[in-house]
Amino acid sequence: MIFRTDSPYLDGIGMRSYNPIMMAFLLLIFLSVPKIFVADYQGIISPIAAEYMTRVISEAEDSHAELVIFTLDTPGGLDQSMRMIVKKIMNSSVPVCVYVYPPGARAASAGVFITLAAHIAAMAPGTNIGAAHPVSFGQKMDSTMVEKVTNDAVAYIKSIAKERGRNEKWAEDAVRKSVSIPADEAVKKKVVDLIATSIDDLLKKIDGRKVEVNGRTVELHTANAQLIKIHMGFREKLLAILANPNVSYILMILGFYGLFFELSHPGSILPGVIGAISLILAFYSFQALPVNYAGVFLILLAMIFFIAEVKVQSHGLLATGGVISLILGSLMLYNTSASFMRVNYSTIAVVVALTLAFFLFVIAKSVEALRRKPVTGFNGLVGLKGIVKTKITPEKPGTVLVHGELWTAKSGQVINKGEEIKVVDTEGFTLIVKKLKEEEK
Repeated sequence: MIFRTDSPYLDGIGMRSYNPIMMAFLLLIFLSVPKIFVADYQGIISPIAAEYMTRVISEAEDSHAELVIFTLDTPGGLDQSMRMIVKKIMNSSVPVCVYVYPPGARAASAGVFITLAAHIAAMAPGTNIGAAHPVSFGQKMDSTMVEKVTNDAVAYIKSIAKERGRNEKWAEDAVRKSVSIPADEAVKKKVVDLIATSIDDLLKKIDGRKVEVNGRTVELHTANAQLIKIHMGFREKLLAILANPNVSYILMILGFYGLFFELSHPGSILPGVIGAISLILAFYSFQALPVNYAGVFLILLAMIFFIAEVKVQSHGLLATGGVISLILGSLMLYNTSASFMRVNYSTIAVVVALTLAFFLFVIAKSVEALRRKPVTGFNGLVGLKGIVKTKITPEKPGTVLVHGELWTAKSGQVINKGEEIKVVDTEGFTLIVKKLKEEEK
């Protein structure tokens, strides 16, 4: 580390030149300043959340930080990811503080376990904690299985609360009865340790506090600590976005659209590339979500119905089946009772409406094309007007100029040279014509 003359440590003593002894002294002071790692997490507790939060703790341990602070706002998430985070916190050599923040945030479901596992649990005014009853992800559970899962969660959360000296009875009720309480009540019931209005307020209130960390007592010195913000890396941010149920759903729909365009217009390339990438990203994100593949197949079936409607005139039956299949597939896509792990109904409505509008447009254009008069070959001459070049009688064909070309023509009428005619049919290479009426001119 190199100190410069514009360093605040140097400015404070009026240094304007380098001094090796003074540099060493200031470096010692700088290194002795307590470092506190601060990481923000908002969203579902997923494998990405587990990776991020465990990485922050590992970096803090490597740097011998004074404390790690996680600001948390979560509706809950996956049990396995939550247990990874709790395990890392419980075995951390650095004290960990979970701070439910900002006002209006919550620590629900898996967030309750993580908050209770922290060495210091804090909440901002206007926040709440609770509703930790386990929900099914990826499979249906009968009453016996629900009871087993619930009992397992109760035992786990009670052991965490006991280890941290927190309210075991409330912890059990949070799982069994899904109770939820605001910040002030959480402090009174000894669910969390304190209320803080901001990070600065939190640091002041925990300065000098003693906590048990792996069997040893640690006194925190946070009043003049150096705060180090640890942000998600690009990879973690990207994966966190992909883990959103709505994003993965939209990616899958875009993937199907892209492949549909590529198959309909071979050689377009770009739609196919975008569609393939979107599908791969969608199926990657499905790994972190409780996907019901029956829903995926129903959505695929819907696309097949829509494509078939364009090719086959079913009078709207295939399109109707596609809409029904798309709606059912969207609703069934994620097999869970947790609302935050399902596709929003508004997203489904928009996707279904846009898909239906698009394919109705395509179907309408297809019908219009089928009904349009041919414009090539002999049939394309029907309806065109021309001029008689040699007299035509019912007994003897004549010659007409149509579309800039001379054609042999016959008619049931007598049509003199120079009169205008209209082609009404073809017979081999001979045109069937009639005299053009005044109103048709």
